[in-house]
Amino acid sequence: MSKKTAFLFPGQGSQSVGMLLDLAQNRPAAKAVLDSVNGVLGRDLLSILFNGPDEALKDTFNTQPALYAAGLAVQACLAEAGIQADFLAGHSLGEYCALQAAGVFSFADGLKLVQARASAMAEAAKAQPGTMAAILKMADADVEALCAEASAAGPVQPANYNCPGQLVISGTEAGVAKAMELAKPKGGRAIALPVSGPFHSQAMRPAGDKLKAAFAAAAWSEPRIPVIANVDALPVSGVADIQAKLVAQVSGAVRWTQTIQYLRAQGVERFVEVGPGKVLAGLVKKIDEAAETFNVNDTASLEAALAALRA
Repeated sequence: MSKKTAFLFPGQGSQSVGMLLDLAQNRPAAKAVLDSVNGVLGRDLLSILFNGPDEALKDTFNTQPALYAAGLAVQACLAEAGIQADFLAGHSLGEYCALQAAGVFSFADGLKLVQARASAMAEAAKAQPGTMAAILKMADADVEALCAEASAAGPVQPANYNCPGQLVISGTEAGVAKAMELAKPKGGRAIALPVSGPFHSQAMRPAGDKLKAAFAAAAWSEPRIPVIANVDALPVSGVADIQAKLVAQVSGAVRWTQTIQYLRAQGVERFVEVGPGKVLAGLVKKIDEAAETFNVNDTASLEAALAALRA
C-alpha cells in the first residue's frame, strides 16, 4: 500500500525573481497555468515573476497572486504525472492553492480572490501600521504569555505557529518591540521581520470583511480532497465553513505546527512542498524528524520527487 501523502503550498516569503521560469520553459502543464495569469488579472504579472525587479515582487499586491500561480503551476505538473495528494494544506496565502487543488474554485476565480485579499491586506496595513517578529527558542505558551504582557505597550499577538521554538508575532510597532525586549531575559531570541504590515493580527480584520464581499463573485464547490485550515488545523467541512475560515485566517494565527501534527496523526508519512522555496519542508522536519519531505520547484526537483513518489 502506498504511503499517505500531503501537498503543502508555501506563502509569502518563499518568492524569488525567476521562480518557475525553468518549469514554464520545460513543462507544458506549468506553462498552461502561468500563461493564463495576465489575462485573468488584466495586467502583466508574469514579467515581474520572471524578471523582477525584486522590490516589485516583494510588494504584497504582486507577491500573493504570483505565489498562488506558482504553487498551482507546480501542482499541475504533479497531476499530469499522476501524483495525487491524500491531504492538502497551505501556509497563509498557500491555503488558497490548497483549496483550488481540491477543486473548491477555479484557477481564475482563486486568482481574483487572492488579488482581492492582497489589496485588502495592503489597505488594512496602511490604515493600522504595524510589524512582525520571529521569537525563537521559547515554548508556544511562553510566547503567548509574552504577547499578553507586551500588549500593555500596544496590541501584539501570535501570528504563525511555525514549528516548536519558532513562533512569529504580529501587531503594533510598540507592542512587537516590547515583546522582543521581553523575550531575551526569558531565554528567547527575537528577529524583526521585513514585512509591510501586521499580518495575521487584529489590525487585518477590515481586510477579512472586504474579502467576504469578494466571495460572491466566485463559484464555490465542496473540496474533493481534505484541506486542513490554518485557523484550527482541522479539515474544512463545506463551503460556508471554508469561507468563514478564510475570513478568520487574515486576522488569526496560522497553526502550522498543529497542522503537521494533525496530518501525522492521520497517518501521513510524505510531505511534498509544492511551489518555490524550501521553508515548509524544513518546518515539517523540525515538527517531526521522521516525516519524509520533498520540494518541487523546478525540473530537477520535480523529476527527483516523481522518482521517489512513484517508487
